[in-house]
Amino acid sequence: MIIKEMTKQEIRELLERATLGRLACVKDNQPYIVPLTFAYSGVFLYSFTTAGRKIDYMRTNPHVCVEFDEISSTNSWRSVIVTGRFEELTKEPHHIEARNAAHALLNKKAEWWQPAYVKTVIREHDRSLDPVYFRIAIAETSGHKTVEAE
Repeated sequence: MIIKEMTKQEIRELLERATLGRLACVKDNQPYIVPLTFAYSGVFLYSFTTAGRKIDYMRTNPHVCVEFDEISSTNSWRSVIVTGRFEELTKEPHHIEARNAAHALLNKKAEWWQPAYVKTVIREHDRSLDPVYFRIAIAETSGHKTVEAE
């Protein structure tokens, strides 16, 4: 097995196929990572979640990273990292078009609202289901893949 850098085209193709990504954010030097559903649009990743730790972290520090992977086996995988900037898509008039775009892209994915919008119990209390749409303005992408040794 050899690990090689993915081409920009291979990265785009993986992002178009991918549904589940792992969002990494940081607040007060404390990292936090969580799986979410994403939809790729070329310059943005769109997502939907509920208010909570990840939204609090990203509102404080909008610099984020998302990891996507496709794993067939320990010797056959692809992994893409996206770095960018969190932008909350509020209900304000200037965000309506972007919220609608996010909803339309996400709606193409099966069960796109999960795991973000399902009943969650934390320390025996139901978590509030306050919906939050957001996008990540993509600053950079990189990717690696395995190939068979020659």
